[in-house]
Amino acid sequence: MKTLLLAVSLAALPDLAAAEPFAVGTARAERGQKATGFVEVPAGSDPGTSIPVVVAHGARPGPVLAIDSGAPATEYASIVAVDKLLRLVDPGALSGTVILVPLVNRASFDLKAVHVNPVDGKSMNRFYPGRADGSQTERASYLMTREVVERADHLIDLHGGDLDESLRPYSYWTKTGRAEQDRVSREMVLAFGLDHVIVSTDRPRDPAASRYLENTATTRGKPSLTAEAGHAGTVEPEDVEALVRGCLGVMRYLKMLPGEVAMVRHPVWIDAVLTVASDEPGLFYPLVKRGTYVARDMPLGYVTDLFGRTVFEARAPQAGVVLYVCSVPSMAKGATIANIGVVRAEGPPSE
Repeated sequence: MKTLLLAVSLAALPDLAAAEPFAVGTARAERGQKATGFVEVPAGSDPGTSIPVVVAHGARPGPVLAIDSGAPATEYASIVAVDKLLRLVDPGALSGTVILVPLVNRASFDLKAVHVNPVDGKSMNRFYPGRADGSQTERASYLMTREVVERADHLIDLHGGDLDESLRPYSYWTKTGRAEQDRVSREMVLAFGLDHVIVSTDRPRDPAASRYLENTATTRGKPSLTAEAGHAGTVEPEDVEALVRGCLGVMRYLKMLPGEVAMVRHPVWIDAVLTVASDEPGLFYPLVKRGTYVARDMPLGYVTDLFGRTVFEARAPQAGVVLYVCSVPSMAKGATIANIGVVRAEGPPSE
C-alpha cells in the first residue's frame, strides 16, 4: 500500500511542477495567466532604471521563449511589434511561456537618443553579459542576462532601422558549430520568414564576453535569432506585421501555438556584411535605396562640405545588396554610409 501511494505521489510531481508560477523581475504569472512588471535596475555610479516585462505563462507546459525590443529605442517598428504581441499572445492557447520585453532602453526612448543610452553613452546591445557594478547599461545588461536570457530556452532579439538608417528587412542566423543548436536556430530563422538571412560566424563564443543580447543566449546553448524590420524610425504596417508574423511563426515551429509553420523556402543567404564609412564630415546625398542590388564600384552616394563642394564619394566595395543606407543628411567622419550584404554564391549554407 505504501509503495502504491509513493508511486502515485511521484507520478503527480510533474503536474505540480507544471502548475508553478513563472516570474521575471516583478512579473509573476500563474499557469494560464499573463502578468506585467519590471526588471528593476538599481542605482549605482549613475541612476537606476526599470525595464518593463510581460510574462505569458501558458496553460500547458512547453518551452520558454524570450522576445525583446528597444535596445536602440528609436527603432520604433520593433517596439510597436512587441506591443502588439503583448495583446495577441493568449496564455490560454499557449504551450510554454513567453517573456516579452518591449523596451530595454528607457532613457533613449524618452529623449529620442539614437543608438545609445544617453545616461552613460553606451549601446545597450554591445555590453553583454553586463556587470553588476558597472554603469547603467552594464547593470541593465547584467540583469537582462540573469532574468531573461538565463530563464529562456530560445530568444528572438528584434531590431529595425534607427532614425538614421533606411533598412530593408533581414534576419541573422548565428552558426556556433554545435550541430543541434544550429539546426534549431536555422529553422527558427526560416520559420520567422524574412527573405534575406545574414549568416553570422564571427560573433564571440565566450559566454563571459558575448557582447550582443542574441549572442549571449547563443553562447549559453540557446537557439536564438535576431530580426530587423523598419526604416528610418518609421512605423510602417508592413514592417510591424513582418516582425509580429515572424514571432508567431517561431512559436508555431516550437509547438507553443497550434497551426502550420510557413517556412521561407528560398531566402537570400548573405555571407558577409561590408560597411562603407565616410572619410569626411558634411552633408550626405544617397544615390541608392535600401534593398538595391549593386555592382562592385557602383556609386552609393556622396558627401559635400557646407559650401556644396563634394568631398567624398562612396562606392560599393563589392557586389551585393544594400542592407541599409544612411537616411539623414548629417554625416560625421567615420560614420556609416551604407552596409552591403555579400550574397552567397552557391546554394544554402550547411547547418
